[in-house]
Amino acid sequence: MRIQAPFQHPDAPDPFGRLWTPHRMVYIGGQDKPEDASARRCPFCAAPGLEDAESLIVHRGEAAYVLMNLYPYNTGHLLVCPYRHVADWTGASDAERIEIGRLTARAMEVVRHVAHPHGFNLGLNQGQVGGAGIAAHLHQHIVPRWMGDANFMPIIGKTKPVPQLLGDQRAMLARAWSHLPTTVDGVR
Repeated sequence: MRIQAPFQHPDAPDPFGRLWTPHRMVYIGGQDKPEDASARRCPFCAAPGLEDAESLIVHRGEAAYVLMNLYPYNTGHLLVCPYRHVADWTGASDAERIEIGRLTARAMEVVRHVAHPHGFNLGLNQGQVGGAGIAAHLHQHIVPRWMGDANFMPIIGKTKPVPQLLGDQRAMLARAWSHLPTTVDGVR
């Protein structure tokens, strides 16, 4: 049995099989977070002005739209955002709340069809202390879940492998969104 020195050469074999995710440092360091809470600095206000593939938009509704989460918790992690720069659920209009609800249900149908998850986490994180990464613009999370997806990687390794590129996921979800028949009360 070989015992490793505490300061091992960086090119030496690694018995822990580390999964390096340096791209996450952008998120951890806050480099993609808006400089202030204004609409002109808000990525959720900017996204609708870009091409769908560039901004990862899956579907555009009348009062709200659906896009991929740039820093997903799981494959297929979607966000539903109102177009209007509003921070809190209580500040959303009735039309925005209704459409966010409808788009959330449709997103679940589409993700079920494309990725076959066993369940979902749905949530609105309100305010920074409530967990909102971008607290100034309301957004609903739709996170697909599979049995066993909370395995040793996030618990021990503090790493979440996401096996599919966001652009590939967006293309599959956008295609299914427009072609998949809508269900009534979740029954086809």
